[in-house]
Amino acid sequence: MQLLKDRIQQDGIVMEGNVLKVDSFLNHQMDVTLFNEIGKEFARRFAGCGVNKILTVEASGIGIACITAQHFNVPVVFAKKSKTKNIAGEVYTSRVVSYTHGREYDIMVSKRFLGPADRVLLIDDFLANGAALLGLAEIVEASGATLVGAGIVIEKGFQPGGKLVRDRGIRVESLAVIASMDEKNGITFA
Repeated sequence: MQLLKDRIQQDGIVMEGNVLKVDSFLNHQMDVTLFNEIGKEFARRFAGCGVNKILTVEASGIGIACITAQHFNVPVVFAKKSKTKNIAGEVYTSRVVSYTHGREYDIMVSKRFLGPADRVLLIDDFLANGAALLGLAEIVEASGATLVGAGIVIEKGFQPGGKLVRDRGIRVESLAVIASMDEKNGITFA
């Protein structure tokens, strides 16, 4: 998606440790016009898959998931990283390691919101090591729902996540795949 690649080149900042800072438009301050184009593209790529629910993990994927859901006219469910009083009853859980935060989380979704009748599209802002996506996929599997695929805004193609997730048979559609990046030379797309 050229519009997204141009925005990454223009406003993305490559930081030490293979971190791409896109907080000015993607995951802190959100460019809703860009999100709308991202949502349209995911709707185009997953048209005809019968998506009736979108699943993401808090927090950065929620905005993208919500706007994408408008194009499918379906609800969004997000996996929470901590149990709150709002989550009553039984939950599906999975343990994931956050690349960005460098810690483990138990993510959870109330059993009320996923079940065998659902056809689920996963949405996330980044794919690096694949832990979040695989954790979400584990929740979908536990619920008996059908996983139709994963829509990723930015995939770090030089990290193992994309291959790991695809090797599990999950369809991954990434809008921008980064082949390499470093502080000196910037970003190269696949």
